[in-house]
Amino acid sequence: MPRQWLEHHLYVSSLLTSPMVDLDSGSVIAHPAVVDPTGALRAAPLPMVLELPIRVVLQGAGALAPLHEALRRAGRHPREAILLLTGSCQEQDRPLLKVGLDGLRTIGYLLGFADVGSGGAALDLVTDAAPYLLALHPDVVARIPGDHRAAAVARAVVTLARGIGAHVLAPSVEREAQAAAVRGLGVRLAHGPLLAPGPDGKVRVPLPAPDDSPNAAMFGPRVQELLLPAVTLPAGAKAEEVVAAFGHEPTITSVILVDEYQRPKGSLDRSRFLLSFAARYGHALHGSKPAQRLADPPRTVPRTTPAIAAMQAAGRDATRVYDDLVVTDEMNRCLGIVRVSDLIRQVAAIRG
Repeated sequence: MPRQWLEHHLYVSSLLTSPMVDLDSGSVIAHPAVVDPTGALRAAPLPMVLELPIRVVLQGAGALAPLHEALRRAGRHPREAILLLTGSCQEQDRPLLKVGLDGLRTIGYLLGFADVGSGGAALDLVTDAAPYLLALHPDVVARIPGDHRAAAVARAVVTLARGIGAHVLAPSVEREAQAAAVRGLGVRLAHGPLLAPGPDGKVRVPLPAPDDSPNAAMFGPRVQELLLPAVTLPAGAKAEEVVAAFGHEPTITSVILVDEYQRPKGSLDRSRFLLSFAARYGHALHGSKPAQRLADPPRTVPRTTPAIAAMQAAGRDATRVYDDLVVTDEMNRCLGIVRVSDLIRQVAAIRG
């Protein structure tokens, strides 16, 4: 793999120069990809982030073949790579870009757009592409918190991201005041000199001061502390595959259907699902059909959700009060489940 090609087409050091971190929890969720002297991609076991010019995508599948090969040689799957698209796209090139992005998404890549809010791709193009990540323009972040106009731009991007199910990244964060400001605007992800690893290799994130008031203590632990492994199957799995999963282990309370990016798409409660098969002709009616037909919408909670808030989420649907909650990470990927019975015990212990 020619190093020159990767360095020329994938500006792997220009946007992400430090780990991408979750400002809410302080955890590292992705690392910048680098090109070693042999031309090979290198990154930590977490997802890697690469910057990809839109003009390369417009050149067709052949222009992207070296990227796929570099990832293969690195022993990484496309779903472990976030491609941040840079540059603009002319109106006449949009159909071609859509084809290219659909192809990348089908392979498994996570897609994002860089420089949102100042330059970069048009907002309607960004919306139509349904990306995972929107990276603010570094100049916007640099002007926060002293410039209310920059804050307004960031707030607008956060609103857009929520509307299309994407996450927002604040690049080039240098000061604690910037981190606090973008966090207050609803930005969860960031990177920059402030978040660079120290001499010991550890990343230290300036988190908000903890609230030690009695009311805060009543919120309980975060759901990530109560996490259990989830039994997952592809979203297109047949119902008989779910039956086999439940039959394999009697303690399984749910099966979560996920897409190719591990995002939860359906939840199958053990009791209700098996009851469907216990009915007359149940297996004949459902066995070879997609399990999604019998699935409920997954009830998801971010991994930083306190136990009390998770209990409130569980109680919103009286018919599914005791269904498992699906815990998700910052990319809305399934991390595991939390059983409502465990939440009840935790809340009871706090109030006791």
